[in-house]
Amino acid sequence: KPTLRPKNPNFSSGPCSKFPNWSLDILKDAALGRSHRSKLGKNKLKQSIDETKEILGLPSDYRVAIVAASDTGAVEMALWSMLGERSVDVLAWENFSSDWVTDIVSELRLDANVYVSDYGVLPDLSKVNFDNDVVFAWNGTTSGVRVPDAKWIPADRKGLTICDATSAIFAQEMDYSKLDVITYSWQKVLGGEAAHGILILSPRAVERLESYKPDRAIPKIFRMTKKGKLDEELFNGATINTPSMLCVEDYLQCLKWVRSIGGLNAIIDRANKNSKVIYDWIDKTQWLKTLAKDPTTRTNTGVCLVFDDPEFNAMNDDGQQEFCKKIVSLLETEGVAYDIASYRTAPAGLRIWCGSTVEASDLEALCPWIEYAYHTVKQSSAKAA
Repeated sequence: KPTLRPKNPNFSSGPCSKFPNWSLDILKDAALGRSHRSKLGKNKLKQSIDETKEILGLPSDYRVAIVAASDTGAVEMALWSMLGERSVDVLAWENFSSDWVTDIVSELRLDANVYVSDYGVLPDLSKVNFDNDVVFAWNGTTSGVRVPDAKWIPADRKGLTICDATSAIFAQEMDYSKLDVITYSWQKVLGGEAAHGILILSPRAVERLESYKPDRAIPKIFRMTKKGKLDEELFNGATINTPSMLCVEDYLQCLKWVRSIGGLNAIIDRANKNSKVIYDWIDKTQWLKTLAKDPTTRTNTGVCLVFDDPEFNAMNDDGQQEFCKKIVSLLETEGVAYDIASYRTAPAGLRIWCGSTVEASDLEALCPWIEYAYHTVKQSSAKAA
């Protein structure tokens, strides 16, 4: 049984761990009890937008808005407001990207080509037709698989690329010029609070909004235009609905922390070093492997692991799920790891958040505890049998 414990046992993949040394005291300047439409409130929202653009290094003509319902809300805004002008290619290799397939095929009922693959592998990217609009997740939050780069996206594409970038942006290098719509939530890589999303639009996306009106009703929460033109106020600190100014303040503090450690390159580097701790350990562990089949597609944020030994592989799905639940429960009881079970629709295993708000030293301390829990549960199961 290990003696060294992680100082911070929070390894949840969302909401993710707060950044090191975070405390409630840093939120004391939040515009609480004030309208988000007041000068103070709008300034906070505009500051959030401006700093997002600056830290990410977005092109000057890209627009940023704060929207409702986390990353999901941001993606839905794009799907319902922009799609239908041409056919759609949609890619899915895990739970959330599969939700976009459902929206596009079953709800919007659009002419779509669907490319779906199992957890752990990417679809064949070479088959994507960029004369169509293309919808995909950069990083599979529930599979631990990401696209390795944007080289598969042509610069001269005719359709729009709509990219669900949550659990990727602020952790992975992204070629913004290849992405027309980018969405994410504060609760992932930055460890912010939940319920708010960020929507980023390229000039091509703006042109689509102003030139195409879908033949379906668009709920108020999704509307980005007024009288056929982009609602510029939305991208200058106004919001469609009332945001939490406490969450806005927390996001500003997250961005301040990113600056304090050296900016975008530094926060990406932290995630790379963190995930390397787990991958180096996996390379030396015979009974555990990554869900990602191809090492070039392995994520550096929500690392997904599956057990791999003859006894485990011989279990049925229920048995594997129960085995993993016992490991997760033991680690929680010991207070060394919280919320590291694989996503409910993913193969039985573990999911460990390695994003930049986690410390590498805590991941190093966690690995022996997983080994201890694995052998403890295995021995207990053998005795019970």
